[in-house]
Amino acid sequence: MNTIPILELCNISKAYASRKVLSDLSFTLAAGEYVAVMGDSGVGKSTLLNLIAGLDEADSGKIFVNGQILAAGDEVAATELRRKYFGFIFQAFHILPHLTLLQNVSLPLLLNDMPLDRTAAMLAAVGLGDRGHAFPYQLSGGELQRVAIARALVHRPRLILADEPTGNLDPDTAQEILQLIRAEVKANGASAILVTHSHAAAATADKVLTLTGNGLTETRR
Repeated sequence: MNTIPILELCNISKAYASRKVLSDLSFTLAAGEYVAVMGDSGVGKSTLLNLIAGLDEADSGKIFVNGQILAAGDEVAATELRRKYFGFIFQAFHILPHLTLLQNVSLPLLLNDMPLDRTAAMLAAVGLGDRGHAFPYQLSGGELQRVAIARALVHRPRLILADEPTGNLDPDTAQEILQLIRAEVKANGASAILVTHSHAAAATADKVLTLTGNGLTETRR
């Protein structure tokens, strides 16, 4: 049995100019865990995800992904970790405008030399199965968000990072998408961190953590 945590943060601190965002934060996420992170605006929730993803660099501390250190300044290694282990659902969708929806969703599979047979199924799972040959400019904001979610999940990542993944969706569609994320986590033995202001979204996770200046604490439900 693999006992290595999928994610381990050791004494992470981050400040922007004179504003301290995260201070001496430690956190471990085991394989199969699905947690929601809540907290006030500006407390550092998105910064936390960016640090985990290697998109930003901590001022001090260490981050391990599946036992491998996310080395500061080593962009090649960080890119390899992101491609292999991560699925990103961020508020900026980053859908490539010159590619069709099918082509956008298939990118993680191509980058990992994996078969493309899950592409159409994932588009269908987010309710866009009949739009595969459409281009991003033909979609609404909510539809683009669903494309981003399909792309994040298509290669069965070990770690899913989701920053307000239902912010552009109506309540019914949001619940369907949240249940899809949960189902993918459980079916694939993955782990996930869901950053959200929505208590309804947080309720789909196994546990809810609140981020404050004192770190992460579990919220009783």
